[in-house]
Amino acid sequence: MDTNLLNTKFTRIGARLKLADHPTRRSRMAGLSLDMQSDRKGEFFEIAQPATDVEIAVLDVQPIDRHLLLLLVRENAEKHKFLCGHDERHWFVAGIPEKAPVGTVRQAKEALKPAEVRSVQALKGLSVKASNRRKNAAFIRQGEWFFLPVGDMAIDWKLVLPNEPLSRGGGSKPHWAEFCYRTGGETVYVCNRYPNGVVEAHHKVILSSSPKAKAWGWRTMRRNPGVFVRGRIRHADHATIILRTWHQVLMNTEGQSKAMKNVAFLD
Repeated sequence: MDTNLLNTKFTRIGARLKLADHPTRRSRMAGLSLDMQSDRKGEFFEIAQPATDVEIAVLDVQPIDRHLLLLLVRENAEKHKFLCGHDERHWFVAGIPEKAPVGTVRQAKEALKPAEVRSVQALKGLSVKASNRRKNAAFIRQGEWFFLPVGDMAIDWKLVLPNEPLSRGGGSKPHWAEFCYRTGGETVYVCNRYPNGVVEAHHKVILSSSPKAKAWGWRTMRRNPGVFVRGRIRHADHATIILRTWHQVLMNTEGQSKAMKNVAFLD
């Protein structure tokens, strides 16, 4: 690993990179950590170097777009790719699904789009430039969430939830929808100790095995439901968007990446 070359590549997109012997927080991959941190100078990318050899390389750099594609190859030749870049107000890291044949930043962005999003943008005949915008004829994007317009929907307003969080789990900061309507999905119980949620049977086991568990601040949520929202969609790291009609909510495909396997869609 050429440390100077890595630093140069990150500098080209206006970012800082720090290499550490141990991760500041819990590793996302066994023996390896790639994360965002901050200090007095602002945000920076942190790669914690494992004791074993891991090949680290930058496959593509797009300075104007402020994105690069990072490749990590572990001892067993297992490859993981990450899109590192800047979105609106902050830097981010997104794991790319291993099954996607990705070698450029543009391909990585497409791989992060759910199949439904790619289908709609193809039907709309969007150009490459238009498909990379946060708002276009096919969708509106806020961070990791895509919102697809669905036109007229028969909605029972008695079932509409106000000020509802959209969370990918793992302790991430939720996005807040002014109005939310959901269908299907799996009921889970969520608390700080189980941010991705547990099913009812597991929840009962936890409560019966620990007398203090009832006081952990459990909240009932739905895992991977069909979710539709409208109105204001808010998040501290993104500009508020306003959806005048109902939109289907879809999370990016980062959760399909083995390196990000702990990500869940909780509503």
